[in-house]
Amino acid sequence: MVQQEIPSVSIFQFLVHASSILKNPLPFHRQNFEAKGDTFRLRLGFGKTVVFSRDPQFAIHALQKNQRNYHKSEIQTRDLKKYVGQGLLTAEGQLWKKQRKLIQPAFHKKQLELLLDKVKEAIKLELTAIEPNKPFDIFPVLNDLAFQTVVKALFSSHIDRSVLNRLQYITEAAQTMLVRELRQPFKALYFKYGGPITKHLKLTQEARDILKSLVKERRDSGQREGDLLDMLLDARYEDGNEMDEEQLIDEILILFTAGHETTSNALTFTMELLARHPEVQEKMYAEYAFAKAEPSSVMEDIKASGYTKQVIEETMRLYPPAYFIDRVNYTEDEASGMRIPKGSSLLFSVIEIHKHKDYWENPENFDPDRFADNAGMKHPAYFPFGAGPRMCIGNNFAMSEMIIAVREIVSMYKIEQKTTPIEIKPLITLKPKNATLVFIPRS
Repeated sequence: MVQQEIPSVSIFQFLVHASSILKNPLPFHRQNFEAKGDTFRLRLGFGKTVVFSRDPQFAIHALQKNQRNYHKSEIQTRDLKKYVGQGLLTAEGQLWKKQRKLIQPAFHKKQLELLLDKVKEAIKLELTAIEPNKPFDIFPVLNDLAFQTVVKALFSSHIDRSVLNRLQYITEAAQTMLVRELRQPFKALYFKYGGPITKHLKLTQEARDILKSLVKERRDSGQREGDLLDMLLDARYEDGNEMDEEQLIDEILILFTAGHETTSNALTFTMELLARHPEVQEKMYAEYAFAKAEPSSVMEDIKASGYTKQVIEETMRLYPPAYFIDRVNYTEDEASGMRIPKGSSLLFSVIEIHKHKDYWENPENFDPDRFADNAGMKHPAYFPFGAGPRMCIGNNFAMSEMIIAVREIVSMYKIEQKTTPIEIKPLITLKPKNATLVFIPRS
């Protein structure tokens, strides 16, 4: 079989669009996919190239079928790592395998059931910040909600709000700095020697010190809270040893960063879509009212919220929080009829895969019914939590959290109809922008 060459986009085209790419690279990607096909190579100069792909078969090959030949790129193993440490998200090789095996039991569904009452308590408290009957940006509320939910799942006990606000500020500031580094490589020397990176690394150390004090407080108290921190402290490697302090802080930082950011984005986009589809809101409310006819546990409520789950799944198809996945191959490979040279930097565009017209009917339309009967689990072009062995370890926790939050909101409010386009802000994750909505209390 003749291997085809990957079409190229010149550095000239990259430089021409540099300012718009910094704000939002997705239109540039879409333009190149439409012109070059499902996979193209972007030349960045100095011999550097990045291969972009929206081919789901190529993605499955790299993430699952031949995943041993692919590792994460320096975006995560070096650039992100310096801000969040070497936890599950950024670790590679034997360290990743060791940590995944150690931490996986804490995220089993039976363990998560023990946390659901704490999660619902945190969600209901944060939703009191919704200001009814007037336009306001819902993202800060849902961002706080997602952060507080992770805090509650991790630490259970009350933590001073100013401390939490500081942790939240640091995690978000680090992400913003990393985006600047990735999208403005021509400023690398200024970032390194001019102070910005040093400033943000000091902030990261401050966050680590805060977390160390919280862990020490738990150890010294001798109390058991039945939360994720207890599970992480109890976890033992095969030799019987526990995680050392630095590794434990790395994993907690990863949970803060990955655990709240993607969830708050997905929840906000769900609200935005509901505002544009009032009929979906009412169908969700009917599901809620039917399920609430009899007393039930939080887990039973989640299981009875099948349509709500479909709405969230369809939201994550249109607006996947993790909208790209990066990989680099150890050795030369062949995929989808293309030769993949050793050491190729690959970026799989999840958002483009999720809207690929060859795999989805009317891909730009919001249609939760396409996910009836757990269709998302079987669809060949749906990766909201990644794919293969490195699929997000917290996917069940995140989905449960989102179902509880959306269910609570729809039970209390109607979202006033809105027709303007949904705005986005692609950073490390796909973030919403100007999510101004009106929440009308249900009588």
